Amino acid sequence: MLYLTVKHMPDDVPDIGEEYILAKIDFVGFVDQLQLEGIVILKTFEGKEFPMRAFSGEVARHIARFRDGDKNSIPTIYNLVEEIAVSRDLLLMEVRVYQSGSVLRANLYFKSRNENLVLRNYRASDSIALAAYYDVPIKVRKKLFEEAIQQ
Repeated sequence: MLYLTVKHMPDDVPDIGEEYILAKIDFVGFVDQLQLEGIVILKTFEGKEFPMRAFSGEVARHIARFRDGDKNSIPTIYNLVEEIAVSRDLLLMEVRVYQSGSVLRANLYFKSRNENLVLRNYRASDSIALAAYYDVPIKVRKKLFEEAIQQ
């Protein structure tokens, strides 16, 4: 079960002790022939790569569609985020991906006229799909790129 943690943050407070690198979606595909498991390769502007897998093929298809500019239909769960953001006058500014235990998670950073809002500890794959939909920056914990290089 996921728990929603909402924190109101001042503009200039980063995640304490966390270093993030700006990355882009370089590749979206599938691990298996049945397209049940997705893979995304995130790439820094310096050329470092971080492969991310073990998420649904359905989410991979959404990421690919959004990245290619097809934003005509949006899955219900992402539409929920859209409706809440519109009703609260929030704008998604960036997504930050990190590792929590053995899984990848992400924080979503929203901004309104009067406040910043951080939604914490969401599935990285869905968060990347939202970043692709809204064309916002994806930042990845620097340590993840370093670990990917070592493997």
